[in-house]
Amino acid sequence: MDRAAYSSMSAQETDHWWFVARRAIIAHLIEKHVPLGEGAAILEAGCGTGGNLAMLASYGALDAFEYDADARALAAGRGIGSIDAGALPGQIGFGEKAYDLIALLDVLEHIDDDTASLKSLGGRLRADGRMLVTVPAVPWLWSDHDTLHHHKRRYTRDGLGEVAVQAGLKVQAIGYFNSLLFPLAVMQRVAHQLTKSKAALDVRPSAPVNALLQTVFAAERHIVDHIRFPIGLSLYAVLSR
Repeated sequence: MDRAAYSSMSAQETDHWWFVARRAIIAHLIEKHVPLGEGAAILEAGCGTGGNLAMLASYGALDAFEYDADARALAAGRGIGSIDAGALPGQIGFGEKAYDLIALLDVLEHIDDDTASLKSLGGRLRADGRMLVTVPAVPWLWSDHDTLHHHKRRYTRDGLGEVAVQAGLKVQAIGYFNSLLFPLAVMQRVAHQLTKSKAALDVRPSAPVNALLQTVFAAERHIVDHIRFPIGLSLYAVLSR
């Protein structure tokens, strides 16, 4: 990812509508699908600048790794969990420690070998552990945003499920989210194409707009398990050994 994108991400993760609402949905998915008891061991694979660390650490003892040194320093500066250098598929670190929850949140799309990465992480799950994966969805929505963030691909629901199965994992739950705002996103991308304008660095909109978008997006946590959205800007999958 470009240095400017990391700087923007670190500055925005606290209150930008997308980050705040996504954390709310991820927290709901963890509470719904991941059996965590006292002393749960949690790993975030590819923690970026650390925006998810506090939320994940609320569920247990947290380890995290990150490939990029600049992003890793920002994450470590938050003082949450144990942060180390690492890379997928082969450099997970933390010895041979196994985990109750492995979170791979908008990381898989950055990696050349997604199957090998899921297989490697799956080997670090405890017998009843779960892996929660989120990725950008809908390949035809590819835009300057994906290029800016060095994405390799966007996924379909079937495509993400196939990668998980090829990695030797079981799909416990899978589905689209960020669906209520999907029409708005399509219109925005069409406008960018027509005007030939470049993608912004995830700049936070005005406070009222930010609050509205956050409310709409976060509301999906109440229905994501009850409605099978036919499409969305993102996908989640809950995987097991």
